[in-house]
Amino acid sequence: MSKSTSDPTRMNRRRAMLLPAAAGLGAALASQAGAAGEDKTPARPNAGSCSTPRSAVAKTQYGKVRGYVSDGVLTFKGIPYGQDTGGENRWLAAKPPKPWSDEYPALVYGANCPQRLHDFTAIEQSFLYDWTDGYMSEDMLKLNVWTPSLTGKRPVLVYYHGGGFTFGSAYELASQDGAQLARHHDAVSVTVNHRLNLLGFLDASEIGGPAYADSVNVGMTDLVASLKWVRENIANFGGDPNAVMIYGQSGGGSKVTCLMGMPSAEGLFHRASVQSGGGSNLPGKEQSLELARQFMKELGLGPNDLASLQKMDWARLNAAGNAATAKLSPPAQGAAGPGAAPGRMPRAGWSPTVDGKIIIQRAFYDVGPELSKNVPMLIGNVSEEGNSMRSRPTDEQWHATLSRNFGEAKAAALIAAMKKAHPEKSIRTLSYGVNGISSRNNVQRMVKLKYGQKGAPVYQYYFTWQSPMLEDAGAWHTAELAFCFDNTKRCEQGTGNTPEAQALARKMAGAWVNFARTGNPSQPGLTWAPSDPTGCQTMVFDNHCRMVEDPEGEIRRILLS
Repeated sequence: MSKSTSDPTRMNRRRAMLLPAAAGLGAALASQAGAAGEDKTPARPNAGSCSTPRSAVAKTQYGKVRGYVSDGVLTFKGIPYGQDTGGENRWLAAKPPKPWSDEYPALVYGANCPQRLHDFTAIEQSFLYDWTDGYMSEDMLKLNVWTPSLTGKRPVLVYYHGGGFTFGSAYELASQDGAQLARHHDAVSVTVNHRLNLLGFLDASEIGGPAYADSVNVGMTDLVASLKWVRENIANFGGDPNAVMIYGQSGGGSKVTCLMGMPSAEGLFHRASVQSGGGSNLPGKEQSLELARQFMKELGLGPNDLASLQKMDWARLNAAGNAATAKLSPPAQGAAGPGAAPGRMPRAGWSPTVDGKIIIQRAFYDVGPELSKNVPMLIGNVSEEGNSMRSRPTDEQWHATLSRNFGEAKAAALIAAMKKAHPEKSIRTLSYGVNGISSRNNVQRMVKLKYGQKGAPVYQYYFTWQSPMLEDAGAWHTAELAFCFDNTKRCEQGTGNTPEAQALARKMAGAWVNFARTGNPSQPGLTWAPSDPTGCQTMVFDNHCRMVEDPEGEIRRILLS
């Protein structure tokens, strides 16, 4: 049996080897010190751009957490807001962290939920996104906080990552770092990891009985738990628990719209921003039960064998989940290819479920939830949502793809309108823009539902800034995050960190923080009017920011025809 590093025999051998060397080094240093005369080494070095002072300690209801200071920003990473979700805790509601007596080292990001990894073979896309997989564990209920000070009452921006409901993390993209919001915009930034895919959205109610009645939505109740943590603790980080904004991009936007219709989340946030997503067509209870039954069949388990499920490794669970989803999900409608429209499916794998209790409606898909009637919203998307940097279609290939999806007449009209509106764009960039136009229609649907509530206002944006990196990238899916987080330097592979990018980032981040602070994203020199279904008033974010009525309106109406 091998000896551990704490074995006293091994430690004595180390001392025997190190002591003579240390003695020689000490003599050399003493000689140098004598030669230096009056020069003395200070007792403590001056703080640099990053430090770990004793003052970087904040109180939470579970114990103290110690962070660090980076360029003036207090940073706390990997703070627990729930216990380990593995083993016998699988598919149960998050349990509060167990209190600790010592200072918890909140110095590194926590694990992300087990999931499929990124495809790094898409080299150009990987370069632009600059993403990372991090590490995975079911002990992933952790959040991160950036703040200028532990005192004061600043707006709090709580960000939920994208990746649908199946993958992603709070740190997969460099753009999601919240330090700049604290450093330049006097705000508190929070990012969150939670349960995803089958670990967050398997309906185990038939498998495990009444204790698992809410299992199908634990991925969302995790987010409610994170907001409760913010309510109870953020004042100790210099944040105002009464000025909390939730926002998310892509799948994160869908998480935001879900939260806006959840009774358990009511009152935990005061503004909401939905970016390039939201308003999902969630499955009903019977669909989720059917998927769970098929999942158990794929594993070869009896219908009530919960014990085996809770012991099984992630890889086997994931393989069975993929097989079950493939058998029950119909193929996407329409053809794939450059410039194709998004496929329409009643479900896309694991997701929240309308169960009548935790999630009571398809918020902002077919109804504006009364629960959040008085919560102001900010909704928008980017112009080239479909950019994967994989395809380089010719004019003929793009036309053929659109014809298969929409028919010859609509394809011809769409291509003509897009070329007329954007003669400066290549065929490749235009093909990516079809998904952007489709996303614009999704934005208008949500704006109409929000406006119809006759409550708080809704603001609309359209991000059209064209990246100078590589060729024809346009404004790809997630591109706006580097700007609303003011992270063009950290995201220089996608932004170039040009002066124009920096200026736009200051404006966008300023608008997001103003919205969190007051419910109005306007700022000096850039007035942002609320939107309504008739005018579709939209803030266009580009090198020249401006209010426009229904940008791309003619083109998006072709898609609707």
